[in-house]
Amino acid sequence: MTALKEVSSNRSFGGYQKVFSHDSKELGCQMNFAIYLPPQAEDGEVPVIYWLSGLTCTEQNFTTKSGVQRYASEHGIIIVVPDTSPRGCKIPGDDDSSDFGIGAGFYVDATQEPWNKNYRMFSYVTKELPEIINSNFAALEECQSIMGHSMGGHGALICALKNPGKYRSVSAFSAICNPIISKWGQKAFSGYLGSAESANWADWDATELVKGYSGPPLEILLDQGKADHNLTTELFPDNFISACKESQVPVILHMRDGYDHSYYYIASFIEEHIKHHATYLKA
Repeated sequence: MTALKEVSSNRSFGGYQKVFSHDSKELGCQMNFAIYLPPQAEDGEVPVIYWLSGLTCTEQNFTTKSGVQRYASEHGIIIVVPDTSPRGCKIPGDDDSSDFGIGAGFYVDATQEPWNKNYRMFSYVTKELPEIINSNFAALEECQSIMGHSMGGHGALICALKNPGKYRSVSAFSAICNPIISKWGQKAFSGYLGSAESANWADWDATELVKGYSGPPLEILLDQGKADHNLTTELFPDNFISACKESQVPVILHMRDGYDHSYYYIASFIEEHIKHHATYLKA
């Protein structure tokens, strides 16, 4: 069993908002994750939602800004929030920019040196972290969903599409839906995976993955602010919606007038997303 060190603990809506650190075998460094334990977890196992954050974030941004604890408490759901990349690995160039390296793991398993040793966020999020959560907390292993924002929205979508049946539902705010045509995605994929000619970028692109999805039914909810300045240059939700329709994969898209890319937007609609996931987690 992985040894956990409690970093902080705060009472919140009848439950506890905690942060733990541990030594990650997958990433080769010490990692933090935040976890909200609702009051229902004191009496037995409850469902889990994993939240994946966006560029430059840590486990703290969503935890402190979204207000998710109120709704997780109401529905009796554990919320797990990992960091967005390995930290402290001292790889040359890992802190040169905000959209690559530290805070920008893009939830892929890197294949290119020197990133392939530590930047394995996909395996961390889908394998190592769930094993830790299931072993140490009152989590219903068979009842889990995943969600995220921006880079984390991309991460949530690919985690669900590449692991059919693992998650009951998936949702995303302002997701980078088609990273192989996004400047953010192209920069990350080139560095972590190699050139488009030498690596199959489509294996890490939600719009491409959904075209071939043939797993169990997966409920997908996308949320997008119409005032998001990244909408037509980085995110491309319309491409994902079109691919879902072609593949007959159910998807819901909410376009929000006047809302941007910020946590003010996320906090405005996080209740809807928790209710959406609760429907499938408790079915």
